[in-house]
Amino acid sequence: MHYFYICIRIKKSDVLKELDKEIIKLFGELIDNPNQKVVILPHINPDGDAVGSALGLSRVLKNSGLQVEVISANDYPSFYNWIEGHEQVTLFSKKPKKVQQLLDESSLLICLDFNHLSRTGELKPLVENYGKSCVLIDHHPYPEDFADVLISHPECSSTAELVYHVLKASGLEQYLDREAASALFCGIMTDTGSFDYNVSDPQTFQTVGELLKFGIDQDYIHAQVFDNYSADRMRLLGYCLNECMEVFPEYHAAVMYLSKETQKKFNFVPGDSEGFVNYPLSIKGIHFSTLFSEKDGMVKASFRSKGEFAVNEFASENFNGGGHRNAAGGEVFASLEETLDKYRRLLPVYQEKLEKTKSK
Repeated sequence: MHYFYICIRIKKSDVLKELDKEIIKLFGELIDNPNQKVVILPHINPDGDAVGSALGLSRVLKNSGLQVEVISANDYPSFYNWIEGHEQVTLFSKKPKKVQQLLDESSLLICLDFNHLSRTGELKPLVENYGKSCVLIDHHPYPEDFADVLISHPECSSTAELVYHVLKASGLEQYLDREAASALFCGIMTDTGSFDYNVSDPQTFQTVGELLKFGIDQDYIHAQVFDNYSADRMRLLGYCLNECMEVFPEYHAAVMYLSKETQKKFNFVPGDSEGFVNYPLSIKGIHFSTLFSEKDGMVKASFRSKGEFAVNEFASENFNGGGHRNAAGGEVFASLEETLDKYRRLLPVYQEKLEKTKSK
C-alpha cells in the first residue's frame, strides 16, 4: 500500500471533530496489523511531553496487541522514571547497534513531539533513510516534510493531548488504561507549566478531566516531577538567580545563564535547570525571559514570554531554533560570552515589539 504525505491544520477548538477522517483512516490502517513491529521516537533531550507522549502511546498500542519499542537519542531526567515502561526505552547514546536493529526489524516509525529532523540528534541519518512507513504527531508549527502521515496541530497544548485525541478518533480509546492516562497527563501538565500557559483552549481541561476518569493520581504525578529535585539543584537555582541573572527593565527582559563551571560546581544532572527560565517572568514588568546553558561546543537556549511577544520568531531568527509563541528553544555554536553579547545587542532591535507587548 502506498501512503501519501498529508498535513492536518486543525482549528483551535473541537480537535476530535476537525481531525481529518482520511488521515485517521490511514493511521488506523498503518497500525491495524497484529504482527507489525512499531518503533516510537521522541525528540533529543526528551522533556515531559516527549516522554509522556511516547510511553503513553506505547502503552496503548501494546494493549492493542502490537509489538512496540520506544527509542531515544539520549537519556531524559530521572524524575520521569516513574512512568510505566520507561525501563524498556532503548537509548541510542548507550546502545546504537540495538537501536539500529530495532529500526531494521520494524515496519512503522512513529515520531512524536518534534517538527524538524534536526531534533533527532545523531539519529537523524537513520530516520532520513528509514524507508518504511513513518507517522509524525506533533504540536509545533512549521513541520518539515519527512513523514508519510503528518498530524500537525500547533494550537494543541501538547503532543500528549494531541495523541489522546488521535487515539480516540482512531478507535484505540478502548485500550487506554490508568498507566497510559498517567503518562499523557504528565505530558500535558509539563508542557503547560502545571497549566500556567498553552491552556487558552477549554478543550485542554476537558481532556484532563477525561484522563482523570481513569483513576490517575495527579498529586503523585505532580510531586514526582516537581518535588523530586536534589539539594544541589536548589542551591544551583539560588546561585543562578543571585549571580547569573541580568535584568533589562528598559526592554522588559531578563536573561539567566549557566556556565559549564557553574554546572560542575553544583553537580548538574539533566533536568536540573528545568523551569529556571520561567523565574524572571515573576519580576514586575518582565515579559521576556531567556536561559542560556553552556554545553560542549555550543550553547543551548530556552525562551519564554508573556503576552504577544513571539519567542519562536526570536529563536528562529537568531538562535537556530523555534517552538511556540510563548515557549521556544534554540542553540548557537559559540561561546557563552559571545552568546550573551549577541543577546544584549539584539534587545534594542526588538524593543518596539517588546513595548507593544507591554502596552497590552
